[in-house]
Amino acid sequence: MVIPRTRTYAGPAILSYGFRPFFLFGALHAGLSILLWLPQFYGELALATLFAPVDWHVHELYFGFLPAIVTGFLFTAVPNWTGRMPLQGNALLALLLLWLAGRAAVTFSTHIGWQSALVVDSAFLIAVAMVIAREIIAGANWRNLKVLLPLLILAAANIGFHLEAHFEGVSDVSRRLAALAAITLIMLIGGRVIPSFTRNWLVRENPGRFVDRKT
Repeated sequence: MVIPRTRTYAGPAILSYGFRPFFLFGALHAGLSILLWLPQFYGELALATLFAPVDWHVHELYFGFLPAIVTGFLFTAVPNWTGRMPLQGNALLALLLLWLAGRAAVTFSTHIGWQSALVVDSAFLIAVAMVIAREIIAGANWRNLKVLLPLLILAAANIGFHLEAHFEGVSDVSRRLAALAAITLIMLIGGRVIPSFTRNWLVRENPGRFVDRKT
């Protein structure tokens, strides 16, 4: 079955490609988190979260901001890898709302309990991994399945973060696991993007002439 590469999309432009909502809301979340973090850290603001101030800050960096940016990139890159249509419209909106629900669940976890916050917050990364797995498998783009590994590690670290914070009072192993997943994602994504940009630049600038000038 041949999957059409283009289709008419008449919805909001912000929901036409994955990078648009997730880059926008990820950036807004990063700025807002800093504004909330500083007065919270100095005791001038008390958020309704069960996390300690430092844990909340770390959690929203690794499991709030980072997943939004990674999702925006992958939801834009995977269609180019697979030749399939990008996730658009209501499906993309549903995932954005799920991400926002996770941010609210963590920030107001004293009202809903740590178990509910864990379930709502962890659902986003699992859903993203499922969508990406479906697209890669449907497009038979097997070599890019490896991108799922750091995503699943990040999802597991998120669950572990909630459990550690509740039972141990500090998130040690899970935050290190999240850092490992983040570094792996940067390596994988950089390994795809940097060579492509470098090749395009060399073609445009005539690498032979560039080498002659330097020598």
